[in-house]
Amino acid sequence: MSGSSKKAIYAALVGNGLISVTKFAAATFTGSAAMMSEGIHSLVDTANQGLLLHGLRRANLPPSKLFPFGHGKEVYFWSFVVAMLIFAMGGAFSVYQGIKHLADPSPINNVFINYIVLGSAVLFELGALWVALKEFNLSRGDTGVYEAIREGKDPTLFVVLFEDSAALIGLLVAMLGLALYQITGDPIYDAMASIVIGVVLIGTAYWLALESKNLLIGESAHPVIETSIEEIFAGDIRIDGVNDIATLHMGPEYILVTLSADFASGLGSDDLEKAVADLGDKVRGVDARIRRVFIEAKGKIS
Repeated sequence: MSGSSKKAIYAALVGNGLISVTKFAAATFTGSAAMMSEGIHSLVDTANQGLLLHGLRRANLPPSKLFPFGHGKEVYFWSFVVAMLIFAMGGAFSVYQGIKHLADPSPINNVFINYIVLGSAVLFELGALWVALKEFNLSRGDTGVYEAIREGKDPTLFVVLFEDSAALIGLLVAMLGLALYQITGDPIYDAMASIVIGVVLIGTAYWLALESKNLLIGESAHPVIETSIEEIFAGDIRIDGVNDIATLHMGPEYILVTLSADFASGLGSDDLEKAVADLGDKVRGVDARIRRVFIEAKGKIS
């Protein structure tokens, strides 16, 4: 998954970096509020890609005495930071820009330049979105889109997907605002476009923050994985019953499993040790991401 994540992030990083420069140049030259909002949006997105890459790098650090389960959750933390940046520097500032231009409207110069920049940006964003969508579809397999987002444990993929989708919507809104300005001659439409772009970004940031928060707190593995683990114990004659199963994602590629089971009476200590080791291996075989398994044995041991 991390390879897919990086491919989508690098594509977005290059695209947004180029787009932000052209948008700021056009905004400075024409005085368009919507274009300035789009420039800020692309700049924030560029910074966000850098933070996501930093998070992926940190997540790959090996376990240490201070962090015995590794640094996998760094990805979740930096994804949450990205959501906050989209909200504060992208959404809130775009709304501020729009309100400012509503209070003091000014004409837009050389509208045609804005169309060229926005049209080029649409092509860049479509390319980045295609890469992100391709990698997202690869990772989700046959799972539905909504379920894949809700159940997904690698936030970097859907963060990039959401960012690129929001960017494309923002570009279309900016173009609509310019078109209405040209038709009516009223700069209020350009200012309103900036506010709408801000609202789209705030909504995107809220959803990303919610998803990242759940992962950061600690989400369990997919129910299918937990059911498979239960079946392993249910089908073993050495087990009388399972008291509790708890799974936790320590990162996109790291699942921790803890469980308590009643072992059959009469098992000797050697048999118990062998049973625990055998069952642990079977649990790890359920999913390649299961790295640590802790089994609490209960029952009368002879």
